[in-house]
Amino acid sequence: MVVVRVLVFLAGTALIVAVVSSAVRTMIVPRGIPAVLARGVFVVMRRLFRALTPRKADYRRRDRVMTYYAPMSLVALPMVWLTIVATGYAALYWALGLHSLRAAFRLSGSSLFTLGFVTPRGAATHVLVFTEAGAGVGLLALLITYLPSLYSTFSRREAAVALLESRAGGAGSRFGFGPSGVELLWRFHTIGLRGGLDEVWEQWENWFVDLEETHTSLPALSFFRSPQPDRSWVTAAGAVLDGAALYVSTVKGAPDPQAQLCIRAGYLALRHIADFFDITYDTEPQRGDPIAVTREEWDKACDYLQQGDVPVREDRDAAWLDFAGWRVNYEQVLLALAGLTMAPPAVWSGDRASPFHRPRLTAPLRGRHAAS
Repeated sequence: MVVVRVLVFLAGTALIVAVVSSAVRTMIVPRGIPAVLARGVFVVMRRLFRALTPRKADYRRRDRVMTYYAPMSLVALPMVWLTIVATGYAALYWALGLHSLRAAFRLSGSSLFTLGFVTPRGAATHVLVFTEAGAGVGLLALLITYLPSLYSTFSRREAAVALLESRAGGAGSRFGFGPSGVELLWRFHTIGLRGGLDEVWEQWENWFVDLEETHTSLPALSFFRSPQPDRSWVTAAGAVLDGAALYVSTVKGAPDPQAQLCIRAGYLALRHIADFFDITYDTEPQRGDPIAVTREEWDKACDYLQQGDVPVREDRDAAWLDFAGWRVNYEQVLLALAGLTMAPPAVWSGDRASPFHRPRLTAPLRGRHAAS
């Protein structure tokens, strides 16, 4: 019997340590370190929400359901933590001499939520009661301090996404549904603000840097949907990257270093986010590799740009190869993240998202891919 109590004590301790480790990794450590418990909650909730949405339902219906996915998962996460902590401490109390599991759970619940309706006995039990009360308050305090930071970051991200609608189109875009890089270039040239593109590339380079830091250290942000159903941080990223790729490959003029830096910052950010979610991709794509955008679609974009007096290169064959050579750096991760986040339809991104990616519950932390 003593051996059994020792084993139960060790098992309870392991559960408590696992929860503390998960909470620290999820809410404190400023680095994208996957936590199995947190990942498990989000994966299970994801499958539940997808089960509530018929496969053939239109996007608007699926979006209404998935709007609650990330918030409800965040609510469920501390509940799971507290349940595991209560179970772990109940095991400790039973191992220290309580005669029944029911009494152990009563003492654990009374201590965890600081209710105090059960009086502990013995010095060791008193110490555990104090630590459990501290753990319960601490976990709730972590969540309370975590949410303002998360929503502040969300607001900062969405301000840029909303601003892009007036520059790159949205639901009423001329070139297609959602924001697009083609529409971005067309509008800036049509209104005579060609020099303003340098400011756009610089702003979005900074946005991509912020995106990488926040969406790996606060990964739940990736699944928080925009206030408007036709907006998404993924399709916004795709529109800016396509616009920059078109600008340096297809539009006449000297190569724009700021646009090139924007593309590099963008694909590095998307790759690092993809690393966290264990999404595989080609780490060293080559010029000439196939892309999801067809030559016919690109030619149509060139014709549309010329209608807006955008100076397009005469040698379209060379321009097409240059565009594909830039897009191949970010296309795989862009389309995979569009599928993962169930992004809305958008030109050259959400309209061809990769099939839904199911992250594994125990996916290991892989080494960061080197981006050339």
